Amino acid sequence: MKTRNIKNLVCIALAILALSSCKDQAKIDADKKAMEEKVAMEEQSMKAEEAKMKEEAKKKEMMATSITAVASKNEELSTLVSALKAADLDNMLSEPGSYTVFAPSNNAFEKLPKKLSIAELGKAENKELLTNILQYHVVSGVITSDKLVAAIKGANGKYTFTTVGGKDLTASLKSDKIILKDEKGNKTEVVLGNVKASNGVVHVINDVLILK
Repeated sequence: MKTRNIKNLVCIALAILALSSCKDQAKIDADKKAMEEKVAMEEQSMKAEEAKMKEEAKKKEMMATSITAVASKNEELSTLVSALKAADLDNMLSEPGSYTVFAPSNNAFEKLPKKLSIAELGKAENKELLTNILQYHVVSGVITSDKLVAAIKGANGKYTFTTVGGKDLTASLKSDKIILKDEKGNKTEVVLGNVKASNGVVHVINDVLILK
């Protein structure tokens, strides 16, 4: 009887030990899984933060070489930059995108009649007019001088395209110069082409294009 009791006790002890071992192993496994999940979440968070930092750095670099930034570095385009800021278009030309800007020089703005001078256009009540005029100088997509010349030749000497303001400009060639004509028939010449920017290209012109 005693032997049987001893055997029973041993069995019970072994069962308790086995159960305890199972519980310990389950806890170890659970702790291990929790740690792995925590590490994975931390790694994911770090990767997301790194991606965000890279994106911000990329955007900062892009803005530093954007159309607005390039124009700001050119003293001959200081009036245009002021006009863009007054019309709240400087941000559009600083953000990622694809634009071609026919940029009037300072001298071009000085040619405007008094009622269309930058001093008048810069007034709050003339903001809509200023915005429309500036949008007449911007085209969606990148049109380099080579592409524009090819388009002119492919269109039998006159190539018409639409600005972001929904109005048309017509490009032609005079000797080796690119000439633009607005809807009123006024003409201007590209005096400096292919100024590259991160979000497009700038062509400097010597007159301000006027809407109908």
